[in-house]
Amino acid sequence: MPSEKTLYAFNEFSVGVRWRVVDDIVMGGRSEGHFAITERKHGRFYGHLSTENNGGFSSVHRKFDPPVDIAGYDRIRIRLRGDGSQYQFRVRATPEQRYQYTYEFDTTGDWEVIDIPLAQLYPVYRGNRLEEPNFRGDRLAEIAFLISNDRPQPFQLLLDRLELA
Repeated sequence: MPSEKTLYAFNEFSVGVRWRVVDDIVMGGRSEGHFAITERKHGRFYGHLSTENNGGFSSVHRKFDPPVDIAGYDRIRIRLRGDGSQYQFRVRATPEQRYQYTYEFDTTGDWEVIDIPLAQLYPVYRGNRLEEPNFRGDRLAEIAFLISNDRPQPFQLLLDRLELA
């Protein structure tokens, strides 16, 4: 098995890299998410969830072009600091793939490392679990973080680095 490999590190080179926010406004909701690089060079995904107009989610996405070869790795480790809320880490294997694979995790409010076994990423489409196999793990075309807690709330997730292990 290969040694650990950095998938993404937030640093002085991250400023120009595009992370795209997608909120529930695409379906009429009123949540508002933002993404920025902090002075300490962390990714900051933050905003406010709203349940108005059947809303309640916000997400931030990073595409890889070309997709990243992850053959030989079986997990992703993410160093982050949440706000005590539950988040989802999501991936797409190919750019054309309509659904995503997801893994839910809770945050403590402290800096921590979340260890995600790739084989435990399960397929979802618009929040519904699909009857498809779990992630097979040979490449990544997109990664994302999503919050959807069925209640209005402010949120903040600080991201330091993502590694393949």
